[in-house]
Amino acid sequence: MKLGIFGGSFDPIHYGHLLLAESAREQFALDQVWFIPAAVAPHKQGRTPTSAKQRIEMLELAIAGHEAFHISAIEIDRGGVSYTVDTLTAIHQQTPAAELFLLMGADSLADLLTWREPAKICELAWPIVSRRADAPEPDFSTLAPFVNPARLQMMEAMRLHMPIIQFSSTDLRTRTGEGRSLRYRMPRAVEQYIRAQRLYQ
Repeated sequence: MKLGIFGGSFDPIHYGHLLLAESAREQFALDQVWFIPAAVAPHKQGRTPTSAKQRIEMLELAIAGHEAFHISAIEIDRGGVSYTVDTLTAIHQQTPAAELFLLMGADSLADLLTWREPAKICELAWPIVSRRADAPEPDFSTLAPFVNPARLQMMEAMRLHMPIIQFSSTDLRTRTGEGRSLRYRMPRAVEQYIRAQRLYQ
């Protein structure tokens, strides 16, 4: 099984997330994509996220009806700071026959050397990398210290081709707090949930 792993705070999930996941599923023939909301993202330890329950409920609304999309609460259940290497290790132990693909943006690829055990991450999963609207093409040379040249060459083929749309969860939280429109930036059910729960006020 080819399994896509898509981690993040998803606070809130938006069409940028969903388009990335669907484009990766299609381009790389992934059997499943797992959305994995972080308990506490390492680079966001100074901000208190929306409750895990509410973020999972928004994810459920966003991916409802897509047979290949699933939610894993592995990082929520583990608690504490969510490190990608720990999550990939646990998933590999649970599904040893699955080939793992890590979905990320070019900005995350550039920062990968600062993550915990980047070499092990590159050993456990293939990175599928999308370009952000405000960034150059993904630079896979940052992985050179962690992988052998043959594997690096294969990783360089993992560029995700998708329409570039510039949404961010930070901006959506700000828009909500200012009473501005969220329409066409996320599924309507998620937008209505945010309003009903009075999130990001």
